[in-house]
Amino acid sequence: MQKTLGKSGPEVTAIGIGTWSWGDRIFWGYGNQYDAADVEAAFLAAVEAGITLFDTAEVYGLGESERLLGRFSQTHSVQIATKYGPLPWRLTGQSVTDALQDSLKRLQASRITLYQVHWPFNFLMSSESLFSALAQAVSDGWIETVGVSNYSATQMTEAHRILARHGVPLAVNQVRYALVNRQIEQNGILEAARRLGVTILAYSPLAQGLLTGKYAAGAKPDGARQLDSRFSTQGLTKLAPVTQLLQQYADRHERTMAQVALNWLIHQEGVIAIPGAKTAKQARDNAGAMGWSLTEQEHSELERVSRPWLQ
Repeated sequence: MQKTLGKSGPEVTAIGIGTWSWGDRIFWGYGNQYDAADVEAAFLAAVEAGITLFDTAEVYGLGESERLLGRFSQTHSVQIATKYGPLPWRLTGQSVTDALQDSLKRLQASRITLYQVHWPFNFLMSSESLFSALAQAVSDGWIETVGVSNYSATQMTEAHRILARHGVPLAVNQVRYALVNRQIEQNGILEAARRLGVTILAYSPLAQGLLTGKYAAGAKPDGARQLDSRFSTQGLTKLAPVTQLLQQYADRHERTMAQVALNWLIHQEGVIAIPGAKTAKQARDNAGAMGWSLTEQEHSELERVSRPWLQ
């Protein structure tokens, strides 16, 4: 299953792999619970299963995610998306160019599919300078498409306006979107994206594992998830109607709950999902969300039962 980045950008797989966990020791425990061999196996399994889009960022593992992905991709044809961090000391368009060049070096690439602004914080650099520099990078052939991440509808529209003056479309807004995180349907982001022809790149599409069936009121998580109210007894009890329906459809289609949740997401107009994968098994499971479809009634029932997460 293929989708385009923006109205007329490159075609990519409807499921990509998010690589925040690759090299990240602080949140994910890289080097302790899993290592480079595990994530390389995840990369190879994803490619073998037909996934060719990989999303990273310069801040993931302080550049280690890009380095790992760069190493793995030397003998495989994949499409890479990474992100620029608008840090306070980056003041000019040259700062954007320098950051991009550093990412390209870590990725061992001369050109990437997508370059995104990680957060909508301009600090002392104007949006004009930022997006003009990104448009120039397209013209120079270093990136195919430009995207943003975590931008509101208003911020996304402004980025689109500035880029359009340079003849460059805004291709992507990467935001949190899942069955139990549907706020973009209510706050104007999804509507604006469709109006502007911007593709939604949905991160955390399994809601940090909530939609995998791994967690329930009697099986709470360890680590940082313990601080998230969604994983509390109250939060997991609220989630039960969604997970019960996911399990029912998983059994019916001989799929996993995660595959059902991802399938629901990628059949939304203009949406690509980028779940993470730290192991080969997780990568293969992600790929299993493609190549089949929920029925219209099943899709509608999942939409109905997840309405409490519209807000």
